[in-house]
Amino acid sequence: MTILDKIIQNKIKEVDAKKALFPLSVLEKSKAFTRTPNSLAAVLRNSTTGIIAEHKRRSPSKSVINDQVNLPDVVTGYSKAGVCGISILTDTKYFGGSLEDLVLARNCVDTPLLRKEFIIDTYQIFEAKAYGADAILLIAASLSDNQLKEFSKTAKQLGLDVLLEVHNEEELQCSLLPTVDMLGVNNRNLKTFDVSIDISKELSEKIPNDFVKISESGISNPETIKTLRNYDYKGFLIGETFMKTGNPGESAKQFIDQLR
Repeated sequence: MTILDKIIQNKIKEVDAKKALFPLSVLEKSKAFTRTPNSLAAVLRNSTTGIIAEHKRRSPSKSVINDQVNLPDVVTGYSKAGVCGISILTDTKYFGGSLEDLVLARNCVDTPLLRKEFIIDTYQIFEAKAYGADAILLIAASLSDNQLKEFSKTAKQLGLDVLLEVHNEEELQCSLLPTVDMLGVNNRNLKTFDVSIDISKELSEKIPNDFVKISESGISNPETIKTLRNYDYKGFLIGETFMKTGNPGESAKQFIDQLR
């Protein structure tokens, strides 16, 4: 069983428990549910840097990355640095995140927030809206074609942008949907956790320009971004590079300054 399989197996149990405690009727009464989301895709299209910075305490491959920094300090620092969006990991067991992190981030910044989660049920999309997200992540490797269509349609009905993540050409061909705003190429193999930006290079020409192209994982220096821009990428999701430092916001600022 791969790490992804284990995560999904745990997520099914977790979502079932939440649905029993907090039905959709409760989520829809959230103050954030009536909020008009900020479009991450629109910001990326008009950006000269394209940075989506992540708040990430730990991961299955790296264990603890940084569990010492204060979330408000991190997201406020990212926002001041000029990032286009902030990715908030909400998985608890494997990444040390939570929905409370999303709420806290929303109360600190107006920057578009991406709920980074292993979504396996439409319930989680309503959660994302209720807790203040502007966009959601869908992972092609963990969903069927019908789920991709259903989940992305639900997100658009709620006013949320959709970032659909792929790892190979087969997944990409199932992901070219009108209800998807951004196509993310994950340079990390979710089965082996090996990383290579060659994946982004190889798939770039197969992604229609209707989608905002985003490269994810393995981006640790501005030169990599300059290279990927030549392949029409407009967004760059960076997780560990900033978080493994003592001051993620300042690290993001220094990184972005080198791109301008």
